[in-house]
Amino acid sequence: MEEKILTTRKNGMAVLLLTIVLYLAVFVLFIAAAGGAFAPTIYDANGVLLHDYSRFDPTGIIIAPCLIWLTLGWLMFLGLKVLKPQEALVLTLFGKYVGTLRGEGFYFVNPFCTAVNPAAKTRLNQSGDVDDGKGRSLSAALTGMNAQQTELPSKKVSLKIMTLNNSRQKINDCLGNPVEIGIAVMWRVTDTAKAVFNVDNYKEYLSLQCDSALRNIVRIYPYDVAQNVDTTGDGVADEGSLRGSSEVVAQRIRDEIQSKVAEAGLEIIEARITYLAYAPEIAAVMLQRQQASAIIDARKMIVDGAVGMVEMALDRLNANNVVELDEERKAAMVSNLLVVLCGNQNAQPVVNSGSLY
Repeated sequence: MEEKILTTRKNGMAVLLLTIVLYLAVFVLFIAAAGGAFAPTIYDANGVLLHDYSRFDPTGIIIAPCLIWLTLGWLMFLGLKVLKPQEALVLTLFGKYVGTLRGEGFYFVNPFCTAVNPAAKTRLNQSGDVDDGKGRSLSAALTGMNAQQTELPSKKVSLKIMTLNNSRQKINDCLGNPVEIGIAVMWRVTDTAKAVFNVDNYKEYLSLQCDSALRNIVRIYPYDVAQNVDTTGDGVADEGSLRGSSEVVAQRIRDEIQSKVAEAGLEIIEARITYLAYAPEIAAVMLQRQQASAIIDARKMIVDGAVGMVEMALDRLNANNVVELDEERKAAMVSNLLVVLCGNQNAQPVVNSGSLY
């Protein structure tokens, strides 16, 4: 199904004014005919017959078309269509796709054409189209009004860029750890015919494909950098992770969604990770693991620095001939310095006033 853009002129205002004028003229003509203005006989003031049109009575000929127009003339108003910027209208005539109106303006089309948009009543978790769970839009919920009282579902297809905030999902990463992740997808309709006719409901279709693509990509990556994990598929271990490679992960999610929704006439502009965390059942354990890893790294840095300081102290003592120490005394000095430098608390000094030996 390919989109056909209708090149209908924006003559809706002319048709509207013409229809109103015809209604007024026909109404006046109908009143005049019904009141006897077109009587078959004409008499003078004295009652003498001047003309006799009994063989040809124009009253019936005038009233019948007037009644038909007054009864069916309102159908012309059904062909009037108003479009705002970044809106489109998919039209069908007796089940056949006629074309799509694009561009703001006041149009007149075949009154028997009907607009089609199966996703008109669908509410997604996105700006301007949010359902609070009670059948009310977000703006209506904030004002305490029912959505059905404020705005009726429109058959127009929006061509604006919209943001879909998909619900958080619990997914196992490549190491089997459950993580919770949520994404925001910026999308828009590019082909109205495909969006309306190729899928049953393009909004629900997009939401399901976002869930599927998110699950397919997340299971490739670990939450944090892990050893011997290939996230690119080239057979070489790399340092890709959900937390450290969020830009790469988001781009892969965007490409995955785009490949699925191309047949629905949708374009995925961007995808972003909005929420990422371990699942609650393992969050405490993983926090302890991260803390232990941080403590080990810190201790390693402290030990490396302490060993370097001890080496520097011994070298300076030997170079300046300050004191000569045998191996046993050197070992004792090294032990004392490491205790002082690597301890969690400040060392208490002990002054030795006796001899060295």
